[in-house]
Amino acid sequence: MATLRAVKKRIRTVRSTRRITKAMEMVAAAKLRRAQQRVEQAKPYAHKLDEMLSHLAAGAVGEISHPYFEERPVKKTTLVVVTSDRGLAGSFNANVIRKADQWLAQHQGDVEIVTIGKRGNDYYKRRRWPILQFFGDWGGVINYDKARQITSLLTGRFVDGNTDRIVLIYTRFLSMVRYQIVTEQYLPVAKPQVTEEVASEYIFEPSPEQIYAALMPGYATTKMVTALTESFASEHGSRMIAMGAATKNAGEMINSLTLDYNKARQAQITKELLEVVSGAEALKG
Repeated sequence: MATLRAVKKRIRTVRSTRRITKAMEMVAAAKLRRAQQRVEQAKPYAHKLDEMLSHLAAGAVGEISHPYFEERPVKKTTLVVVTSDRGLAGSFNANVIRKADQWLAQHQGDVEIVTIGKRGNDYYKRRRWPILQFFGDWGGVINYDKARQITSLLTGRFVDGNTDRIVLIYTRFLSMVRYQIVTEQYLPVAKPQVTEEVASEYIFEPSPEQIYAALMPGYATTKMVTALTESFASEHGSRMIAMGAATKNAGEMINSLTLDYNKARQAQITKELLEVVSGAEALKG
């Protein structure tokens, strides 16, 4: 009977776990829909900024002049690793950290790390690379004030010459069930490609330098916001899939445990019947 009680208790425990994972799956799905909307809203804006830079580069006379375009010998690199604050998202954080470790192994030298998300910070604070700054407590939702703080920190260090290159590692959102880990250079900004479609004569008012001075800070912020929104959407998608799989596995385990319980209960009943029959036969004899 003790075995039956243990199996029954385990069934109750798994059912309780299934209710939790199902609730987490539904919450992640709701957050994913909102995050997906933010990604869809951010992408056209980022695309339009790229287009504006291309047109501006096409009409400008001479070299493009702005500190964000300055390429210099790389003596120091800042690596920005975007993970999540919370776990239970499958292999989401592990894949990002693995990609960052591969990049660090291939780029030996003076490297500092900016961690976005507690999971990445918890990992790299136990490693040999120095953490310049940590940005956490996002809750899987974009915070524009924090995004501007990150942008201000990174652009300020680049312009002041404290770092020569800034690289982002984050997850690009592809669909509700797919994401891709990308390594993208944040600064210096690659000079816009001038094609025949955008090459034309422009009259600038004010000067191209003043337009770049007004445009580039917004471009850097938009690039950071886009990376963060895509990463958060990927996080919610990964958590939704992980919790869905956990819910399904819990259901299968409940079915298996129920079958074991029924078999054990049937064996117990059979044993009791045999004892009654044996006792009756013994009294007859």
